[in-house]
Amino acid sequence: MREFALRKLVQPHRLTLKIWAVGGSFIGSLCFLLFQGGKLALMLFVVVSILSVYLLLGKWSGIKKTTGTRQIMNFDHEATIEAGTSVSVQMQLHIPGVWPIPYVFVKERLFHRNGQEFPFEFTLIPDWKRRGSFEYKTPPLRRGFYTFGTTECVTEDIFGLFEHTGYLQVPHSLSVLPQTVPIREWHQFHQMMKGTNHHSSTTRAVRETTQINGVREYIYGDRISRIHWNATAKTGTWKSKEFERESLPKTYVVLDRHGKSYAGEDHFELAVSVAASLFQYGASRSFALGLISVGAATAYYEPKPGQLQQKEVMQHLIGVEADGTHPLRRVLKEHVQSLVPGSFIAVISPVEGEAALQLMSWLKQLQLNPCHIMVTGKPERKELWLKTLRANGFMGYAIGSLAELPVVLGGRG
Repeated sequence: MREFALRKLVQPHRLTLKIWAVGGSFIGSLCFLLFQGGKLALMLFVVVSILSVYLLLGKWSGIKKTTGTRQIMNFDHEATIEAGTSVSVQMQLHIPGVWPIPYVFVKERLFHRNGQEFPFEFTLIPDWKRRGSFEYKTPPLRRGFYTFGTTECVTEDIFGLFEHTGYLQVPHSLSVLPQTVPIREWHQFHQMMKGTNHHSSTTRAVRETTQINGVREYIYGDRISRIHWNATAKTGTWKSKEFERESLPKTYVVLDRHGKSYAGEDHFELAVSVAASLFQYGASRSFALGLISVGAATAYYEPKPGQLQQKEVMQHLIGVEADGTHPLRRVLKEHVQSLVPGSFIAVISPVEGEAALQLMSWLKQLQLNPCHIMVTGKPERKELWLKTLRANGFMGYAIGSLAELPVVLGGRG
């Protein structure tokens, strides 16, 4: 901040000195012509006059009226990508006018919602139509919302004496989703559903009623009895009947956002990625999942199946931060009382020890089925904590990286 203030104070002073220097050169050549005379004095006066006009009129070079477009390569406007992805950006500029411009310094800025800035600087040589383009690639982006700031274009005269600046507004935004990992099977979850609903061979998560809920695209292997002949005849493509599924005990994912519980930014990112992966798994299996996320602001999503629910939850997870100031049990008191007994609660939290056991016991007393997914940066703590959970009769997992999630959920961890 101090350096920026000093630049603001020094730049006008330097500009004044340069103007006086140009003016002094012009006056000196004029005096030399008036008092000395001759061809040399005349030639010197003409050259200095032309250079002075060129330098002083550079203000109207057109740089302040620069126009341009920005394109995110391989993505549409308002693009949504996954964390860890680098984005290629192409920028095209057009500088109106006819005044000679040897080169243009361009500075782009990409801002994360938390205030982090990514600057990108380039040198552009315009063509004879005063147009130019350049491309650059961002570093791997972390989860969150990004916006491009004002593009700064700076040019100088051929002597580097005067600098002229233009600013270009090209609004553009990026949404970076949490990193996810595909989950093939959640073994203990299905076992619990079998026990809860008394089914021996097939869980109610996949059973369907005879009530038709709509029409969907034909999937290879569908029985002939499922084919919707009227819709197939009208559309000319194979269509199948979609049946309503039997009701399941409600399932909630609880994301612990207590800031002091996490060791750092990467630690919390792991918790968010676990939550996003669970919702991705639920959407692929048509499970109805809900989310309880309490921090500086409360977010509550009732369990609903479908892509719309997943999209809303993912939008929330894009911008969620570890901004909670109270322990998880305290913030859950306002919400768990309204939950239906028998609901399944997956608690994603780094908390372990007595505090976590008390939380699980409290949820159990409320006739809920809790499951603790501990995200930890200490591998040596995982086995000890799992033994403690199982000894107290609770379901739980412990992971130190996102790649471990599908392994432990599949019953091989």
